[in-house]
Amino acid sequence: MTAVQTQQHARAILLLSIAAFASAASARLCDPMLPDLAHAFSASSTEVAHVVSGFSVAYGLLQAIFGPLGDRIGKYRLIAFTTLACTVGSLGAALASSLDLLVLSRILTGATAAGIIPLSMAWIGDTVPYEERQPTLARFLGGQILGVIGGQFIGGFFADTLGWRWAFAFLCLVYFLVGIFVLLESHRNPSTHHQSTPSSTGRGLIAQASIVLGTPWARVIIAVVFLEGMTVFGALAFVPTYLHERFELTLSMSGALVGLFGVGGFSYIAYAKYFVRRLGEKGLALLGGVLIASAWALLAFGPTWAFATAAAYLAGLGFYMLHNTLQTNATQMAPQVRGTSVSLFASSFFLGQSLGVILAAKLLATQGAFALFIAATVLMPLIGIVFSRLLRNKPQ
Repeated sequence: MTAVQTQQHARAILLLSIAAFASAASARLCDPMLPDLAHAFSASSTEVAHVVSGFSVAYGLLQAIFGPLGDRIGKYRLIAFTTLACTVGSLGAALASSLDLLVLSRILTGATAAGIIPLSMAWIGDTVPYEERQPTLARFLGGQILGVIGGQFIGGFFADTLGWRWAFAFLCLVYFLVGIFVLLESHRNPSTHHQSTPSSTGRGLIAQASIVLGTPWARVIIAVVFLEGMTVFGALAFVPTYLHERFELTLSMSGALVGLFGVGGFSYIAYAKYFVRRLGEKGLALLGGVLIASAWALLAFGPTWAFATAAAYLAGLGFYMLHNTLQTNATQMAPQVRGTSVSLFASSFFLGQSLGVILAAKLLATQGAFALFIAATVLMPLIGIVFSRLLRNKPQ
């Protein structure tokens, strides 16, 4: 690339990172406000958890459309359209008069947000060589991590001050502004223009998905990320509620503490090149699983809320070690239909999250938070160990 092309490409990635912020913030927005929603709608924790799981289910299922569509008509332009479409569901959530309407609005937001992060990853995969891809994806993750932090804090802050509806109104405005800028970039930046290939335009949706699922290593990555999403975010969704109810912290404080998950992620980004060079993919997967398990153990046994600070940080650091390794492999599962392959990866991840939230809500209601965190403590190292061993035999 020339200096101008490099600058254009960097600007395009920055805008995608900001769009990823909005998407990730939307996904985590409701976690700290679950107690407030339960009170507002006179509902149980299991019932209000549907505002989280509904988003995740819709996000996961719609990947089957956006991935192949991005391969056919252009990923960057489609990201702009889906970002703008997220304003509809966010506005609906802000105006919802019942829990059912709120859940419906969250499903709509999840369905449209589904086109942002996975297609961004696929576009980076199309434009960045594999040997440079993991650090580039790590930098792109900055927006997503800020979204995790911001979503937790924004949800708790508005729930404690102006009211939970204003959190959705705020995100509606963010989606609109970001969507406009990404749309303009898709027209004026040559690096974002779609380059069609015979493999991306000559096959239908089922045929493109079949290419991915017919690859053994792709099936491994898709299965592992499903288990990762189920175990990490099933438990994480209820950490703010746990801190609020056990230690009587405000919703803002609970959300801010869980936001340290993102600070752990930034620590990974800051030293991503060092971690990749020093540990390699196998080491990152193994250490990531161990760190996440340590975080859940701290929450299970910690006698004061202060233990949650270390737990959230370790969970974030470990998660991004493991997840960034999975993401990098996902961009190379089926290069000829990269949008489809990354979207199937994201679909599995969010469907895993949805199942995790449902199972965690039931376990929390019947056995309590201790059992929930212990279950996650046991599962995470197993996922890291198994994936690390599978990486040893990864096809080159």
